[in-house]
Amino acid sequence: MSSIMRVMLIVLCALCILPELAHAKHARTTRHYKFNIKMQNVTRLCQTKSIVTVNGQFPGPRIIAREGDRVVIKVVNHVKYNISIHWHGIRQIRSGWADGPAYITQCPILPGKSYVYNFTIIGQRGTLWWHAHISWLRSTLHGSIVILPKKHVPYPFPHPFKEVPIVLGEWWKADTEAVINQAIKTGLAPNNSDAHTINGLPGPLNNCSAKDTFKLKVQPGKTYLLRIINAALNDEMFFSIANHTLHVVEADAVYVKPFPTNIVLITPGQTTNVLLKTKSIIPNAKFIIASRPYATGPASFDNTTAIGFLEYKKRSHSNTKPNKNKNNLKLFKPTLPKFNDTVFAMNFNKRFRSLANSRFPAKLPKTIDRHFFFTVGLGISQCSKNQACQGPNNTRVAAAINNVSFVMPNTALLQAHFFNKSKGVFTTDFPSNPPFKFNYTGTPPKNIMVTSGTKVVVLPYNTKVELVLQDTSIIGAESHPLHLHGFNFFIVGQGNGNFDPKNDPSKFNLVDPPERNTAGVPSGGWVALRFLADNPGVWFMHCHLEVHTSWGLKMAWVVQDGKGRNQKLPPPPSDLPKC
Repeated sequence: MSSIMRVMLIVLCALCILPELAHAKHARTTRHYKFNIKMQNVTRLCQTKSIVTVNGQFPGPRIIAREGDRVVIKVVNHVKYNISIHWHGIRQIRSGWADGPAYITQCPILPGKSYVYNFTIIGQRGTLWWHAHISWLRSTLHGSIVILPKKHVPYPFPHPFKEVPIVLGEWWKADTEAVINQAIKTGLAPNNSDAHTINGLPGPLNNCSAKDTFKLKVQPGKTYLLRIINAALNDEMFFSIANHTLHVVEADAVYVKPFPTNIVLITPGQTTNVLLKTKSIIPNAKFIIASRPYATGPASFDNTTAIGFLEYKKRSHSNTKPNKNKNNLKLFKPTLPKFNDTVFAMNFNKRFRSLANSRFPAKLPKTIDRHFFFTVGLGISQCSKNQACQGPNNTRVAAAINNVSFVMPNTALLQAHFFNKSKGVFTTDFPSNPPFKFNYTGTPPKNIMVTSGTKVVVLPYNTKVELVLQDTSIIGAESHPLHLHGFNFFIVGQGNGNFDPKNDPSKFNLVDPPERNTAGVPSGGWVALRFLADNPGVWFMHCHLEVHTSWGLKMAWVVQDGKGRNQKLPPPPSDLPKC
């Protein structure tokens, strides 16, 4: 071989290898999005109102990325409200400045200003979602996050023919900011929503809404992946498709051992992926998709049902003739549990299990450094003399964890922590246990006044935490979907009544417990969680029923830096909003 030929061969080989090297080096993709927060006129339930949206869309635009990708989202605020966006369920490892809850990790984005959220998706794949995290603006400011596996990595379940986002929500005829402001002024419960929605559409059971109906058009003999998100402000939801079985395969962007169900229960904040296998032959029928609240508390609630339709269409390249007279199609309706079916709720939630295999291990802490016991529930607080609260003796409804109703600061907690300026912003004396013991799910104590303050728990880096959340019957037992920012946790146990510290831990599932970011504290019961505090920063934990968050059912964990370079929170970005 001549020297020229040899050189050419080397060059050709190099040209072949270079793209592979480039791909290996740049396997991580950076995905850019721009969110313009703007008002948009939307018509529902016979009337038009102006709502806060991203890019004029309701629900908002979908974010699509792969595990390992960097996501950069510029949020520009064109409305009169202060804005912040939370990327719900994203771990935000060492990127706490991008987490989004107003006055916790950032000051809100002021009108006319912008902020760039910048984070990398590490070790997660599945369905999550984004939403406003200030006041009640998430009622219309929300959308889905789809995290695909890395390239050429398959799902651990049959690959679906098509993937469909299903966003469950609520619709108010009134301005939701006016609704919560009125409730805070009077100290009473806020007005309920007027309808529930599936992908922003209420369906034909509501006035003027036959045209505003979600339709899922499917082909026979195919598998569809439904990515279900509960974006409702205040309602846990049942979801069902008549005469079709759903197979649950993932929850909160973590794969689970698949299980069949006719009904999905999903709390605000949670996501659940299900496989829908359609019938092999086109049936002479149409099937109702229904979503209705699961409600356990003493207060009234929006008991409307959102309706959609599952409709079969002709398979492409098939000789099957479509049914021309759709009015003659038989209509099947699903049967949903009673609105307060706590037995179904407990049994359904107990069916979730981690895959816990070599590819997807359940990395839960087996030993524990810190044990916490938090009561969650309602109470009352005293209003100031210049307020005219309508509760007894000028009191208002309040909500608390360990009898502490959280007071939002005026400076973001993460900034105060990072720059060692916590004085006057927060204190580190959040109680590890209730201030006094009582029969939590029995007769409530006579004194149901709560205390208030901006208190946090401080955890050294890598602390192994066990947290038992106990519902209380003060004012009324109620299910509370608790969401923890910055972490997934393992649900190692749950039960009815009062937690028994002597006997209940022996029944904990330490083999394949489900891994989640939002868990329902059972009505009149308890749930036990474990997590490893391996993410430095300040992390919000709160009830995802927005009314309870507004009343103070929230707190924060401060996780200190570790010793290693990759165990410390970097400084804030230069465009971090100022208070």
